[in-house]
Amino acid sequence: MPACDDDVIAMTKILQTIKREFLQVLPPTIFFFFAFNIVAITDALTLRGHGIQVSSILGATILALIVAKVMLVGDHLPFMNKFPDKPLMYNMAWKTFIYVLAILLVRYVEELIPFLKKEGGFMEANQHLLREMVWPRFWAIQIWLVVLFFFYSALVEFVHALGKERVIKMFFGR
Repeated sequence: MPACDDDVIAMTKILQTIKREFLQVLPPTIFFFFAFNIVAITDALTLRGHGIQVSSILGATILALIVAKVMLVGDHLPFMNKFPDKPLMYNMAWKTFIYVLAILLVRYVEELIPFLKKEGGFMEANQHLLREMVWPRFWAIQIWLVVLFFFYSALVEFVHALGKERVIKMFFGR
């Protein structure tokens, strides 16, 4: 019978870990689900004006899950909380800068990959990308992302400063 008790205890620990991880990733996933779908809808509406149909809600949803988990892991890196003794604005601006720089790089590489497949070499693909990229669309999306990542950073810093329970009470009451 003791082996059975050990199995139950192990399973309970696993379920508690899964629950804790789920509850940690849920708020940023919800935030980025709405944020990335706003960007995707804006992009789709803009492209529709040019006769291009885009369906990217699934892509935005998957991206929200990935970004939420990456950001939770990234927030534990030592350089992310660079200004713990300064006003909140310092960490908000710093984190926004890091997030925006990372997403800028990811988006550029994402656009570069199809050209790498066609061109074969990095320099040729990069030159082709620079010629073919629809820059106003790229920068419009990037502007959205700057605003959304700043807003996310502000929310995270407020929660850290005020405490999760207090923020929940402030927004939703008892």
